[in-house]
Amino acid sequence: MATLWDKGFRFEEKAERFTVGKDRELDLRLAKYDIIGSKAHLAMLEKIGLLPSDDYLKLSDALDTILSDVENGNFHLEEGVEDIHSQVELLLTEKLGDIGKKIHSGRSRNDQVAVDLKLFFKDECQKIRDEVMHLFKLLIRQSRKYKDVLMPGYTHFQCAMPSSFGLWLGAYAESLADDMIMLGAAYKIADQNPLGSAAGYGNSFPLDRDLTTKLLGFSTLSFNSIAAQMGRGKTERAIAAAIGQIAGTLNKLAQDCCLFSCPNFSFISFPDSLTTGSSIMPHKKNPDVWEMIRGNCNLISSCYGQTAILTTNLPHGYHRDFQLLKEVIMPALEKTHDCLQMAAIMVENIKVSKDIFTNPLYKPIFTVEEVNQRVLAGQPFRQAYREVAGEVAEKTFDFPEEKMNVGALHHTHIGSIGNLALKDIEKKMRRSLF
Repeated sequence: MATLWDKGFRFEEKAERFTVGKDRELDLRLAKYDIIGSKAHLAMLEKIGLLPSDDYLKLSDALDTILSDVENGNFHLEEGVEDIHSQVELLLTEKLGDIGKKIHSGRSRNDQVAVDLKLFFKDECQKIRDEVMHLFKLLIRQSRKYKDVLMPGYTHFQCAMPSSFGLWLGAYAESLADDMIMLGAAYKIADQNPLGSAAGYGNSFPLDRDLTTKLLGFSTLSFNSIAAQMGRGKTERAIAAAIGQIAGTLNKLAQDCCLFSCPNFSFISFPDSLTTGSSIMPHKKNPDVWEMIRGNCNLISSCYGQTAILTTNLPHGYHRDFQLLKEVIMPALEKTHDCLQMAAIMVENIKVSKDIFTNPLYKPIFTVEEVNQRVLAGQPFRQAYREVAGEVAEKTFDFPEEKMNVGALHHTHIGSIGNLALKDIEKKMRRSLF
């Protein structure tokens, strides 16, 4: 296998397969970023006089050709080539001869991988941000649409107080706004240029790290070369924590939707095209999409634990353990995209029941409303509470149907069924954006 560290002796084949693992497969996702990073590095080498202008132009043009192949799906790792970095250098050397070998001056594969990953993570964060925003807007829209439709609220899985579909859907919108804060923090950690740190200790070339930072679109750089390498693992932990927060929100929404679409509840429903049937039971409408979102979000949530354990007890400097992080974080990111996209489709197609409270089962849910009305009429709270509790125990409690609507319940404070504060939640999301 072609390697950048070839010293002239054969690496035992089984050990080679073990150390490479899935790196070749996962590296293809970094191909674009490796070329972008290399172009910036070459521009910097030319500026500081370590690369003749003619060589720079030839190398830059050749990299553009390889990038075009990547974008068109015509790029692959040749048999026997260790990784994306080796493949790019091999292609340049095949085309340009010894000029192709100049690309690695002033950098190590350590900072090369680090910059590839930082660029990749930045793009992933931005894609997730856009997907979260799409789902957020749908939740806000549906919250407004169903703001006056009451539904039972629960604590301890027991009927508690009147809620509304507007309040329920708006809650998930605001939860995503909180999640975006975490994602923005992860983005800021990724948005630091490690290029030029080499193997973690810099080098004697007069590298212009400010230039590569500007060319690569980083807002700043990892200043200390050791700290730049310590970013391996830390960045993945931050990303994992952020997508874990999003997964937690989606997981809870999925569980709600599985429960509320059950015939025992019949609060919500989804089109036949978004549910599955049974091979034996003709009546079944299974919420498989939500169940798969729920399950995949549990797997996404486990990503943080895996990255934390994998990077614990390592001293500073590079270690081959870091390679395994790609096998944890990349599939989790893929699952995050899938879950956000499918959740958006499901929320867009949700249908709600508007006659839930015709069922007398839910009458006791208005006990707090009755207690409050008696308090407003002059009774001490504890006396009113005991009276209504006695009526519930004796099964004589009643609440007029004409008062079972959002307007008649007079919930006016911010964040209640009568004041969803959706504009404030939208402002909160805008402040959370990066």
